[in-house]
Amino acid sequence: MKSKEKDYYRSLYEVAMVINSSLDPATVLAKIAEQVTLAIEAKACSIRLLDKQGKRLLLGASYGLSKGYLRKGAVEIEKSGLDQEALAGKSVTIRDACTDPRFQYPEKAREEGIASVMVIPLMIEDRAIGVLRVYSATCRDFAPEETEFLTVIANLSAIAIENARLHQALKADYELLAAYEYRLFDD
Repeated sequence: MKSKEKDYYRSLYEVAMVINSSLDPATVLAKIAEQVTLAIEAKACSIRLLDKQGKRLLLGASYGLSKGYLRKGAVEIEKSGLDQEALAGKSVTIRDACTDPRFQYPEKAREEGIASVMVIPLMIEDRAIGVLRVYSATCRDFAPEETEFLTVIANLSAIAIENARLHQALKADYELLAAYEYRLFDD
C-alpha cells in the first residue's frame, strides 16, 4: 500500500473516531477540516453550511485559513458560481481561484495565497446541505484518488451534521416534554 493511501485510511479512521465520540458539530467539523488538510497536503480546508434561506454558506469550521480571510465577507450563493455548481451535486475544481470568475473573492484569495480550490457538496440523500472546500497554495489538479477521498469525507461530514441536528432536536423535544410533565404534576 502506498504511503498516500495509508494517510487517507488514517484520516478516515480519525474522522470516524471523532464522529463516534462527539455530537458537538463544531468539534467534529474542526477535526474533519484538520484531517482533510493534512491528508491531502493542502494549504487549508473549510466546511460551510447552507443557511435556512439557502442563500448563504455559513462557516462551520476551517483549518489553515487566516482570520482575515475568514472575515472577507459572506459567501452568497447567487454570487458564487463555484458553490452553485457544487450545491447542484457536482465536485468542482478551480485551477486558479485568482482568475476564475466563478470564485467570489479572487483578490482575497490572492492575498491569502490560495491558488487552486476543490469543492465537494455535503449531501443528505439528494439534498445539498453545504460544501467542503480544499485550498492549495499552488495551481494544481486534484487526482481522482483525492477526489474520491474528499467525497467520502464529505459524505461522512454530512452524516455527522445530520446526526448532530437530529440529536439537538430530540434533546429539545425531551426538555420540552420534561418541563410539561413537571408543570402538569406540580399543579
